[in-house]
Amino acid sequence: MAEKRSILCFGDSLTWGWIPVSESAPTYRYPFEQRWTGAMSAKLGDEYQIIEEGLSARTTSIDDPNDVRLNGSAYLPSALASHLPLDLVILLLGTNDTKSYFHRTPYEIANGMSKLVGQVVTCAGGIGTPYPAPKVLVVAPPPLAPMPDLWFEGMFAGGYEKSKELAKLYAALAAFSKVDFLDAGQFVSTDGVDGIHFSAETNIRLGNAIAEKVEAILSAEPAKDAA
Repeated sequence: MAEKRSILCFGDSLTWGWIPVSESAPTYRYPFEQRWTGAMSAKLGDEYQIIEEGLSARTTSIDDPNDVRLNGSAYLPSALASHLPLDLVILLLGTNDTKSYFHRTPYEIANGMSKLVGQVVTCAGGIGTPYPAPKVLVVAPPPLAPMPDLWFEGMFAGGYEKSKELAKLYAALAAFSKVDFLDAGQFVSTDGVDGIHFSAETNIRLGNAIAEKVEAILSAEPAKDAA
């Protein structure tokens, strides 16, 4: 009997499942079946195990002055070691790096994603195990949209222009690092009322699109046999 393919989804509020509201926050989380991870799971079927590692406001590799928990590169190595063996890691981050107080250029954001890619491809062995490193799928978030809330608008001032550049830079990073790439903006937009997050329908579309990419990535590799 073959083991399930294990996929780790590492991201921010777009992966966590933030429900957009007109006042921006506080809010709740979409149920699993309405998050893109849940939609992907439904499309892929029972042969796959989906592991969610989404945290709202997470960055690629920079410390947030307001919350020490949000640097993705500080947490990813532990998450990888905790969840091995893994067949694939999906990295969907970068939106929060466009915040005005980080002063990051689009290339610096892509370089932050590059750090995460490097952490995945060098994670073979974990802690006391011989497991190989998983494959990597870099997903560029779609560009930001107009934000009706003044606080969010200030937080992401200049972010729209930066977010438009991420897909081409992430594609270049993926080509350079020899990992897979998907541009979410080719399938969805940030159609939530807050200008940052997804509607339930958009989550479903993105989950289906990523599922097709996952099938293409993993179809060339045989499933692991159970011990």
